Amino acid sequence: MTTSESTPSIPARQVWRSLYSHFRPHRAAVALGALLALIGAASGLAQPLAAKALVDRLGHDEPIAAVLLALTALVVFGTAVEALGSYVLERTAESVVLAARRSLIGRLLRLRLPEVEKTQPGDLMSRITSDTTLLRAVTTQSVVSAATGGLSFVATLVLMGFMDPVLLGVTLGVIVLIGGAVALLMPRIAAATRRSQEAVGEMSTVLERAFGAFRTIKASGAEARETAVVDEAARQAWRHGVKSAKWQSLAGSSIGLAVQVSFLAVLGIGGARVASGATTISSLIAFLLFLFYLIEPVSKLVEAATQFQVGSAAVSRILEAEALEVEALEAEALEVESLEAGAQRETEAAAAGGPATVVFDDVSFRYRDDLPPVHRGVSFEVPGRGMTAFVGPSGAGKTTVFGLIERFYETTGGRVLVDGRDVRDWPLAELRASIGYVEQDAPVLSGTLRENLTFAAPDATDEEIRRVLVRARLDALVARLPDGLETVVGHRGSKLSGGERQRVAIARALLRSPRLLLLDEATSQLDAVNELALRDVVAEVARETTVLVVAHRLSTVTLADRIVVMEAGRVRAVGTHAELVAKDELYGELAATQFLATA
Repeated sequence: MTTSESTPSIPARQVWRSLYSHFRPHRAAVALGALLALIGAASGLAQPLAAKALVDRLGHDEPIAAVLLALTALVVFGTAVEALGSYVLERTAESVVLAARRSLIGRLLRLRLPEVEKTQPGDLMSRITSDTTLLRAVTTQSVVSAATGGLSFVATLVLMGFMDPVLLGVTLGVIVLIGGAVALLMPRIAAATRRSQEAVGEMSTVLERAFGAFRTIKASGAEARETAVVDEAARQAWRHGVKSAKWQSLAGSSIGLAVQVSFLAVLGIGGARVASGATTISSLIAFLLFLFYLIEPVSKLVEAATQFQVGSAAVSRILEAEALEVEALEAEALEVESLEAGAQRETEAAAAGGPATVVFDDVSFRYRDDLPPVHRGVSFEVPGRGMTAFVGPSGAGKTTVFGLIERFYETTGGRVLVDGRDVRDWPLAELRASIGYVEQDAPVLSGTLRENLTFAAPDATDEEIRRVLVRARLDALVARLPDGLETVVGHRGSKLSGGERQRVAIARALLRSPRLLLLDEATSQLDAVNELALRDVVAEVARETTVLVVAHRLSTVTLADRIVVMEAGRVRAVGTHAELVAKDELYGELAATQFLATA
């Protein structure tokens, strides 16, 4: 998703609809800003007329004090009104960016896991931070610039027509000629801006990769190489940014060129008309003032067109992100269910309030169509309560079992049942609220230790936290930390050891009091003493709830109620440790390798 070739181009009509959707909630504020801008523009239009009256009075040796005061008042009034209008528009622009970011963040955090895995996190972040910023101008300032600029342009031309139609024709001829050339630049501005934003996304991706493996980079002595990669991405963004700036500069400078050429033409032809008596010197001066005043509305029109090109490039990238598939919001559907259906659901939930059961019924699954199957007809049953362990070689599909239970992925065949109900029929929030999940890499989020522990149970009491700390053998760690539970653990838990991070992840899952606990290599980084203690904790929890464990170290699962042996995406055997050592060659080999054949 970091290059224009990776996604189809967005139709212009869809871009317009998206721009309008961002603009629509703020129509009143934009209209107020436009009104103030128009009032300021009207005061500006009156200034050349006041100047004409001033020249006429000077020519007739009449007093000019009143005219000077009126002209000064117009200037001050116009400036004040335009400043207020500018503030209203800037404030509204910030509101547009805020709304766009909130909407996009809410959507991206609900993306389906396969969508996240095929995109670059850095590029997604740049769409939230960088692309949304470009909406500031296009949804407010450009709209007002187009409206006020267009009205001011027309009004100025009308007044110039009343002054001298011949000179107006000369002016329009020059403006149309140069305006046609400017129109040819607009698609180039849009293309260059889009490539620039894509390059910014690529730079964010490279930086996210670097900071995500910071220790690896240092240990490998790869700082210079990674710096070069980031530098190249930054240069790429710079090159496209400069190209966009070049086209925008050409478009902007064309305005001055048009006015200067018009000025020279009007000065020459107008001077001849004054000499012939076809017009007066005061009319020529007023016309020239109108001509210079024309710079502002024309500039606004060109600016609006340029901002639209820049904004459309940003909107296209935002639309691409919004097109990514998200998980369904069953919670919204639940809110509109009838009272009878709600009561029935509550009854079912109460009946199923104990430990959950899990059934895999001839499940097949592959991550992508172009990849080989991960599961090939996997079937097993897990009753409520007790510990079920999944063992087997790497790549056998053990962790995928948990991903399918959590509905991170959808099966390509067969069914996954929790409490006898297909997981696809469960509301996601309700399903996941019943599950505690400790991932393989035991992620710890930046923040305090308390925030990490209560991440899945934000309403947990201090007493509940204290009990789970003791069970996870974290109480000594908390007592040792200077700020206790309020200690900041660093980016991705960098201030904790690997074993401590795993214990935090286990405590977080236990604090949720789940009906189904999924542990994926949850003790792989623990020392022997803590592993033994936590194995006892898991065994204790298994007497109250259903526990599924993925493990390569068989020492953690020898006491499991049942062990599912997986190989090449299939269930090879199911039994206890003693049964499998006796009857399954693969399990016996694994046990012998780990000196557990006679355990």
